[in-house]
Amino acid sequence: MDNQNASPALQNAKDSAYNAMDTVQNHPATQNMRDAVTNGPVADNVRNQSTKTSSEFRNLSAARTSPNKSTATGQPLTHYHSFFYNLLSWENPRATTISFLSTVLFIFAARYLPALRWTFKVLYIVLGCTAAAELGGKLVLSQGLASSFRPKKYYTIPRESLEASLEDVEQLINFFVIEFQRVLFAEKPAHTVAAFVASLISYWLIKFTPIWGLSLIAVSLVYLGPLVYTSNKELIDHQLENATNVVNSQATQVKDLAGHHTSRATSAVRGYAGDYTSKAQNYIGSARGKSPTSPSPANSGAKSGPGSAPAYTSSDFPHAPKQEPLAGVMSHQEQYEKSKFGGQAEAAT
Repeated sequence: MDNQNASPALQNAKDSAYNAMDTVQNHPATQNMRDAVTNGPVADNVRNQSTKTSSEFRNLSAARTSPNKSTATGQPLTHYHSFFYNLLSWENPRATTISFLSTVLFIFAARYLPALRWTFKVLYIVLGCTAAAELGGKLVLSQGLASSFRPKKYYTIPRESLEASLEDVEQLINFFVIEFQRVLFAEKPAHTVAAFVASLISYWLIKFTPIWGLSLIAVSLVYLGPLVYTSNKELIDHQLENATNVVNSQATQVKDLAGHHTSRATSAVRGYAGDYTSKAQNYIGSARGKSPTSPSPANSGAKSGPGSAPAYTSSDFPHAPKQEPLAGVMSHQEQYEKSKFGGQAEAAT
């Protein structure tokens, strides 16, 4: 009797609760609140932002195309060059913001969350439950519970998907390899200088900054640097132009000064070379003048100074004949003796 009387009372309570719920749901205030939430300005703004975000992610994915530009060696660039340029240039601000925040959260998670430990914990819990269910089912039901959920065919990665993934990984690796070489061989000197400054600062920061902190600084600079530049492009370009002009003027002055000193040094060297050449020629001439010469038979006692020709006078040479040769005088000595001082030679007998 008691059970029969309790059953209608319980049923009446359930019906009353359902009626109350229907009354609340169908009340005009509830309908207005639902309309405000689902069809109001807040909901419209959320839907618009969601649509724009999805559109920007599609644009970012479509930007993965090989650019028309090439390297200094003529090699084509990868499609990741276009992708990262589109991402870091803030052309799609919502997608870039989500990417930046996701990267920052990943760095903090890797720092403060024991992700590796949690991975092993999940693994041992899942594998333990699976082993217990399988063994318990075989003991109680003579059939393993885990094996009953086994699929007819294990899942495998399609070859097309695997090849596409490997090709994408290859493009990503080549992106970093190409960019490192472009920076190393100064294809763009400004990029090489920026990389040098970043490496120098990192060298000093790594002494007292942890890896996660250095990674956070690097990610912030990579994402926020282009944003600051695009927001203040005119001012930054003007300052860079002024700095370039100052550097060029200083370089020109240094070049002119170096050319002036070089010309002076060249003139001095040429003067020293001319002096040493003339001195060497004088020494050679003096050495040739000191070479021994045979004495003259007419004046063996004549002396000459070093480096000068021997001195001769008219008395060192015989007088020239003043008359025709005489008949009967056969030798030149006789002719000379007969005609000495203008005398007449005697006739030969």
